[in-house]
Amino acid sequence: MAHWIKHPSELEARHQQRPARIGLDTEFIRERTYWPQLALVQMAVNDEILLIDPLIPGMTDALRPWLEDTAILKVMHSASEDLVAFKCACGALPRPLFDTQIGAALAGIGGGMGYQKLVAEITGTTLPKGETRSDWMRRPLSPAQLEYAADDVEYLFALHDAIDRRLHELGRQAWMQDDAQRLLAGVDNDEGERWPHLSMRAAQFLDTDAQRRLLRLLRWRDQQARQSDKPRSWILDNELAATLARTPPTDHDALLRLFERFPKAPRKLSQAVWQTLQTPLPDEDQAPQPLPATDTNKAALKRLQDAVARHGSELGLPDGLLASRKHLEALLQNGDWPAPLAGWRRQQLEPLLRPLLAKPESTR
Repeated sequence: MAHWIKHPSELEARHQQRPARIGLDTEFIRERTYWPQLALVQMAVNDEILLIDPLIPGMTDALRPWLEDTAILKVMHSASEDLVAFKCACGALPRPLFDTQIGAALAGIGGGMGYQKLVAEITGTTLPKGETRSDWMRRPLSPAQLEYAADDVEYLFALHDAIDRRLHELGRQAWMQDDAQRLLAGVDNDEGERWPHLSMRAAQFLDTDAQRRLLRLLRWRDQQARQSDKPRSWILDNELAATLARTPPTDHDALLRLFERFPKAPRKLSQAVWQTLQTPLPDEDQAPQPLPATDTNKAALKRLQDAVARHGSELGLPDGLLASRKHLEALLQNGDWPAPLAGWRRQQLEPLLRPLLAKPESTR
């Protein structure tokens, strides 16, 4: 049965028991903000489920020691956004971490599986889906919300035990630790993507100067979104950013005329947008360019994808887990292994891909 934590002292007292592991989940709101607003924390401790209200003064301070206690394993599912919510609200991240979604993929159970599907797969229990779009900031929360929230951590220990046992049988527990550490490091060291233009497919059709303008706009957008705590698309949407990069206005008045064609254009920020377009970044000459969409590159990328897919199938891994298209494009572009392909992935892939990346002497 779930227990509503009404005072930080209740959470502090339970921490003195130092359980070996806890199950964790959160509910947060992010539709109108850049940073997630933590609305509820669910914690499974032994046979008890705690529902913790982070809106109560002092509660996030009481949560922090739980997150920072490395003697307590934190079991979560699809934790990436929950980690950001914890970092924003508590100034700490849950370490060590066992993410059951990552673990299920590495164990060959399934890739990107939702919590409800994974619970059904491993335990045979069917969970309701009723409160996925609830207003978690309202108080008091309804009985249906509380039941849904408790369900989100009730089965985490069962998932952990089954997945960890399978990972042990496959000799992949180190893979799990590697991926969990990478996930935590990505949240802990998040200063914004250095080369955000590479994630936009439209960038590959832009010339070098246009790509640099796009890079300037996307970095400015990210900084503005973080500072104003607004979604990126509210600052500058992708279509307008690509248009400005491709055909930059000749002056500020021309920029304002262009904005008239886009209802969501940031008119109040027009001067900042104009200045951003005109101001080179100190490192933009180092920016990698998207892989040109030539027949030769398409064929080379297809060879890499096919080799990775075959090896992933031999390992019983879901499609895309070993390497994404984006990371293979980066590898093909400059020959340097992207950080997400470090560790066990590089150990698996480098012997396989090295011959495919080697260029004949005549083409060097």
